Parts: sequence; structure tokens; C-alpha cells
Amino acid sequence: MHVNVVIFGASGMVGQGVLRECVLDDRVESVLVVGRAPLGRSHPKVREVIHQDFTDFSAIEDEFTGLDACFFCLGVSSGGRSQEEYLRITHDYTLAAATPLAAHNPSLTFTYVSGEGTDSTERGRSAWARVKGRTENELLALDFHAYMFRPAWIQPRNGEKSRTRWYRLAYSLTSWLYPVLRRLAPGHTTTTEHLGRAMLAVVALQGAGEHVLYSKDINRLGGA
Repeated sequence: MHVNVVIFGASGMVGQGVLRECVLDDRVESVLVVGRAPLGRSHPKVREVIHQDFTDFSAIEDEFTGLDACFFCLGVSSGGRSQEEYLRITHDYTLAAATPLAAHNPSLTFTYVSGEGTDSTERGRSAWARVKGRTENELLALDFHAYMFRPAWIQPRNGEKSRTRWYRLAYSLTSWLYPVLRRLAPGHTTTTEHLGRAMLAVVALQGAGEHVLYSKDINRLGGA
């Protein structure tokens, strides 16, 4: 398997881990990173495209060809945001990228980082869960191989850090808990390493297997 990958959200904690695994994996030939600002790092495999309007990718749509996989790691917490802002970032940004990717690459594998508790019925009481559910449902309806990753606790590894200040603080204060959580609730914990490796693993499935994956599935595919 030799794959060409595009990553959205490579500057975030999950995206940093996914990018690291892509760089380390010999099966990955190239990585296109789409972001609003440079990452400040370089690698022969990695090429960055800077783009500001994540509701409209038509200006860089020529870049969305010849791809085998998209790892969509872009996301925000719903805390402190209006429903409109959360919907725009979580749903609109994702579908704005996914739609042209599907048009140009019908055999592409699209992996979306969602979250445990996502509401596939879109009728539950939690607004964030409904938005995530709507996003997942629309991705699964597109003409490519879509996989929804629903991790719960994600432990950063290899120096990955969240861009959200209070997330960074929370992880620094609770990092000692991870070994305990892993023993007590192995089906609800994973790491940035396993997420990245699992994303690469589902590319080889070519649309087979379960399309909604939880932490236990991510750990199995990621070699935990």
C-alpha cells in the first residue's frame, strides 16, 4: 500500500499525532496539509497549502486530486461557542472539504474524528452530539469510503499538545490518571499514536468493516 494523504487540523493535538504517524510510515508517499497558518516544521513528505476560508475550498480544489485518504482532525469544543459557530466549524467546514474530495477521488478513504456520545439520530438533547451526528451521517452518504472515529479519552503522546489552553492544563493535571483509566476503562481510552495508526489501517480496508469506530476499535486497529 502506497498512499497520498491530506490532513486537515494538523496543528491540533490529534492532528499532530496523525501527521507524525504518516511521516513515520513508509507506506505514506506524500502528505498534503491544509491549514490557515504554517506548521513551522518541515519534512520531505509534507507539503503545506495555506487557505483561509474553510467554508469554500474552490480556490485550491486543484490540490484535491490523486489522493487516497483524508484524515479530518479539525475540531473545537462546544464550550463557550454559540450553536451557529459550532455548527459552522464542525459541520460546514467538514462538508466543504469532503464534498470536492469525494468528487475528485471516489475511492478515497475519509476518516473523521468525531467523539463518543455522538448522536446518529440527530434528535437527542445534546446540541453538540446532534451536530456531530448530522456531520457523520452526511459524510457516510458521500461517494467515498467514510469512517467515523468516536474516541473518548485521548492521551497525547510524543509531545503533542492541544491548542486550547484549558485542555492543555487539564491534560497536564490528569496525565497521571491515564494508566489507571486504561486499566479500568480500556474501551474508553486511546492515544494519539493509536489514532494515527488506526487511520492508516482503515485505508487498507478499502471500505470494508465497521464504519463507526470507538476507542476499543481504534486501539485494535492501531496495534494497542
